[in-house]
Parts: sequence; C-alpha cells; structure tokens
Amino acid sequence: MKHSFVVVLILVLFFFVLQIVCLFVSSAYIDEHASSGDLIVWRPLPSLGVFSFERPDIVPEIVPVYVILGIIIGTLLVWLFVRVKSWFLWKLWFFIAVLLCLYVSFFAFLDSWLAFGFALVLSFLKIFRPFVVVHNFTELFVYAGLAAIFVPILNVFSVFVVLVLIMVYDAYAVWRSEHMIALAKWQMRAKLFAGLLIPYKIPSLSRKSVSKKVKTALLGGGDVAFPLFFAGVVMNTFGFWQAVFVSLCASIALFLLMTFGKRDKFYPAMPFIGVGCFVGYGVVFVLNMFV
Repeated sequence: MKHSFVVVLILVLFFFVLQIVCLFVSSAYIDEHASSGDLIVWRPLPSLGVFSFERPDIVPEIVPVYVILGIIIGTLLVWLFVRVKSWFLWKLWFFIAVLLCLYVSFFAFLDSWLAFGFALVLSFLKIFRPFVVVHNFTELFVYAGLAAIFVPILNVFSVFVVLVLIMVYDAYAVWRSEHMIALAKWQMRAKLFAGLLIPYKIPSLSRKSVSKKVKTALLGGGDVAFPLFFAGVVMNTFGFWQAVFVSLCASIALFLLMTFGKRDKFYPAMPFIGVGCFVGYGVVFVLNMFV
C-alpha cells in the first residue's frame, strides 16, 4: 500500500468531497431562469471595481491546445523560479492565482466585496502562513473557482481530449523525465504545494505548518482539477448525480492506485484516475440510453 490505510482513506474521501463541493459551486453559476433544455446559460464571472474577469472566448474544440500551452508555460515558469531560487516569486504568483480562484468560487454564493474579502484573507494565510488545515480547506474552493471558469467552455469531445493528453503527459513527467517529481519536492521545500496534503501525524493538522519534516501523502493539483473538469462536463450533459457517479469512479480508481502502489515510490495519478473517469462516463452513457 502506498500509505497507511487511514491516510489513504482520508485522502480519497477528501478528494471525493472536494469534487462534490466543486460541482455545487459550478452548478451555482448556471442561470436557471435563462437556461432551457439542453441550452445552458452561465452567469458571468465576478468583477471588482473597474476590473472584470471573463472566461476565455474560444470554441471548445480549441481548448485542449490552450490547456497544453498553459501547462507548458506554467511548468517553465516554475522551473524559472527554481533556477533563480526565488521562493518569493513562486509565492507571489501562486497568491494571485489562489486569490482569483477563491474569489470566483465564493462569488457563487456571496456579495462581490464579501467574497473578495474572504478570498484575500484565506489566500494570505494559505501562502504566507502555511497551515495544513487552511491549505486543504482552501483547496476545496480553489479548484471550484477553476471549474467555474473552464467547465463552461468545454464540451464532451474537448474534455476527453484534454484528459487523454494530461494522462499521457503525467505518465511521461513522472516515469520518464521525472521533472514532476522534482517540482513536487521543490514545492514542499518552499512549504507551498499545489494539491492535497494529508499528514501522517494527526496533531500536525492544527499545530504544524506544511512541512517536509512530517511524512505526508500528496495528490497534485492537476490530479484534482482535470477529473473535476470532466465531471463538470458530465453534469452539463447528463445531470448532477451522473457527475457525482463519475467522481465516485475516479475516487475508486485513486483508492486502488493508493492500495496497490508501493510505498516510497512515485506514481502518475492521472492515468489511473482518468480510466476511472472514462469507466464512470461509459456507465452513465449506457444507462442514459436505456433510462
């Protein structure tokens, strides 16, 4: 087993709960009054003063190209921070990204300025006062914000392509180039990791910062975000509970990976979680044909 049973169970349950929370946030951005039948109308993203945020104005079929370019640019930026040994630049860049995602997420339920206030406080604590509890709590809503931005511009074809490309990239980045492993270790040294952190020592949840000194189970941000995008598109196509089923299948795939994986060995999670997403979609698709 990759980690102890209790740690694996907590990690998988947190992954599943995060998916459900993010689906709720995404569904809150659907304009129920303007939508009808298969036509889904999305509420606009929030604005703050003279600044407004908008979803990328691109057709769904082109989204995979932008996703891959974004991953390449993001990876190169992180490597630049590593090369110049600037944890401050990494934290500043990450702070801006987290602030935006939290703001978009909270705006689904709160007034604009109140949502921004909560996002600002939590972003500061997450980045500059790293705490495992705060870190994992904010992860629930960071990816919800991403989903609210990107799910509306995806369709079934584009999200399938994105997931396949990410599965291949993740396998290469961990098993061949190993640069994903190096980046994960650097993030842990910087005490700022994009993804879920489940420490072995339960008291550290309330007393210790995110630290490499505490043995910790990790799940990268991409391993959380891309299955969520897939489930979000399933929600748009078939319905909320069908998306929950896909998330459940992805969670089972993650549990199997953690159960049969070897301790102290790195694995790319996306090839396994992606298969879980495809199995879930297949079941939903077949059932939808006969129900």
